[in-house]
Amino acid sequence: MIELGVLFGLLAAMVVFLIVKLGRRGNRATENADGLLIEQTRRTQAHSDRSSYSSLTVHNTFPTMRDHRQP
Repeated sequence: MIELGVLFGLLAAMVVFLIVKLGRRGNRATENADGLLIEQTRRTQAHSDRSSYSSLTVHNTFPTMRDHRQP
């Protein structure tokens, strides 16, 4: 019975540690201009990908000459 208490205590401590570690990691700001430019580029690319590959866009467009599959 004591072993189960120790096991659950260790698991709970590990969960709390991971929550704190991952929670603090996401709030850091970028420190230099290069990092800001990289973040801006990735954010712009993600926005472009979301609009280009949305379900509505993919399923309601006609095949173009760039498509690799034949109709």
